[in-house]
Amino acid sequence: MAYSHYDRLTALDASFLDLESPGVHMHVGSVGIFDPGPLAQADGSIDFDQILRVAEAGLFRAPRFRQKLAEAPLSGHPIWVDDPHFNILYHVRHTALPFPGDERRLKRLFGRIMSQKLDRSKPMWELWIVEGLEGGRLAVISKVHHCLIDGISGVDLLSAFMGQDPEHRPDSVDHRWVPRPAPGALKLVSDEVGRRVSLPTRAAREFVRSLRRPGEALDAAAHTASGFGQGLWDALTPASVTSLNVPLGPHRRFDWTRFDLGIVREVKTRLRGTLNDVVLACVAGAVRRFLSERGEAVSKLHDFRAFVPVSTRSQVERGTLGNRVAMIMVPLPVSEPKPRRRMQQITERTREIKTSGRAEGTDLLEEISDWTTPSLLTGMSRLAASLRSFNLVVTNVPGPPLPVFMNGARMLESYPMVPLYENQTLGVALLSYDKSLFWGFNACWDAVPDLHDFVGAIEREFETLRKL
Repeated sequence: MAYSHYDRLTALDASFLDLESPGVHMHVGSVGIFDPGPLAQADGSIDFDQILRVAEAGLFRAPRFRQKLAEAPLSGHPIWVDDPHFNILYHVRHTALPFPGDERRLKRLFGRIMSQKLDRSKPMWELWIVEGLEGGRLAVISKVHHCLIDGISGVDLLSAFMGQDPEHRPDSVDHRWVPRPAPGALKLVSDEVGRRVSLPTRAAREFVRSLRRPGEALDAAAHTASGFGQGLWDALTPASVTSLNVPLGPHRRFDWTRFDLGIVREVKTRLRGTLNDVVLACVAGAVRRFLSERGEAVSKLHDFRAFVPVSTRSQVERGTLGNRVAMIMVPLPVSEPKPRRRMQQITERTREIKTSGRAEGTDLLEEISDWTTPSLLTGMSRLAASLRSFNLVVTNVPGPPLPVFMNGARMLESYPMVPLYENQTLGVALLSYDKSLFWGFNACWDAVPDLHDFVGAIEREFETLRKL
């Protein structure tokens, strides 16, 4: 039989494809701002050829980025196959800001790029190299479909393109990439049949393994079942009604801010919570300020919820692509007027959620979907979004603690972006990097024209917490 190759998407990865609609774009992104260093040429422009060489070297460490989507016959399940027409110049793009190249223009460019869906007939990623930023700086905009990466694998991918040594240069690629042939329909059908036939055997093997320690197995099963039930209840009960939860338009606006990470850690220590508790307390207080300024009755928002992805990626899975996250709903006390009490309530609720088994319950749903049909997970996600089971997304990803360099160009700032779901017009993403906590705010252009006011509310709320 002739050699061929393909990779099957997990149910969770496939669900991010199915969730897309005219207003819902399931790509993640970021904008990094660099001191160009050796990438700057004598005339002030950027040496784009150097960046292309960095990208080429990175692709040999991340071959998934040369693969495109295909479908298995009969089941229609998505798979990855090598793209025989891959062209790096389609994916790594070079542009410039109009004078004076201020951050406002960069934010507008980022929002416009993120308003356009990725082409599913090609590898689903883009890297925009943006010169002309004031101060001689360089911006790099990344855009990757969520079916390829989650937050942690995105940081791991960043490490493939950059390093902590400013003198490091990637090894030149001295051989040509050769795409592997895609499998034929017969191979795909036989593999799918074999996979389905093997499911009872795999289930029996797991059952036999659990009998070796029946007490532990029963406790774990009860814990997971309880968490599954609680997670199901969270997903099927509507959250509070707000002006942030309306149908999405196709256009995006983006804004950002940054905090000193050392000060954030001081605040979390003094208030006896975690860094993520401080983030959620900032968001809760900012939402209260923001909606109050819009004239909404914030005292009645007793069930405002944040959708918080939690990584379930083990240490041995670091460096692999795809998604390994549990979807957790965290109630935010937006109706509580006192900042200290808001922080206390969030700390209590996150501690309870961590021991509730909700993360294990989400993992169980993903495994069942992998064994049966991905439409189970997709259907649950769509139902949760349409029922408005959460009000906004807040995701926090730990990044490199020390500066990283791209061919000697130091990354100064990095602002992440999380996609918006149906009936959810504001998303908050955070990345800790090099002694700073970077906030990225993604919003529907039509529903949140006052996004800058929300960013200001975040900054004022953090100052309030710091003074506590």
